[in-house]
Amino acid sequence: MRLSQISLALLAGLLAAQANAADAPKRKSGLWEMKTQMAGIPSQGPMQMCVDQASDNMMQERSKEKSNCPVMDVNRGVGKVTIHAVCKHEGITTTSDAVITGDFENSYRSDMVIRYDPPQQGMKEMKMVQEARWLGPCKPGQKPGDVMMQGMPAINMQEMMKDPQVREMMKRQQQGK
Repeated sequence: MRLSQISLALLAGLLAAQANAADAPKRKSGLWEMKTQMAGIPSQGPMQMCVDQASDNMMQERSKEKSNCPVMDVNRGVGKVTIHAVCKHEGITTTSDAVITGDFENSYRSDMVIRYDPPQQGMKEMKMVQEARWLGPCKPGQKPGDVMMQGMPAINMQEMMKDPQVREMMKRQQQGK
């Protein structure tokens, strides 16, 4: 598996988690298609994620672990959530500003700008747009948490979060190591 594709899947999941942390409406259970475009980075194509309340709740719980984000301002309006976050990890400060619009029943859109201090790989700022739409019930054989990307086997976010190596990596990130 290419690391960039796995990272993209995690990023998409985390964006959804940030929206849930804001007490935004839960995503409708079923199959969601997400298209993510990051400025200057070729698109990996759409990905699909099978969600239910348990998988969304798991992502929400992960988003509440803010030990590495001393600033997390969330404002919710009708059909709109804005998030301003400042996070620190391994000597890098990231400042993120996101506007998420939609109803979470049929579709939503996230416009995000992330600034890096110091710049990462020559990049001071990254802009990202994610558009998601509900496709219907999950397909036979899919289970909640499954993420499907073009040309790759499905990975399950819930199972991945239970993996001791992934949990250790997340613990180190939270501790800023």
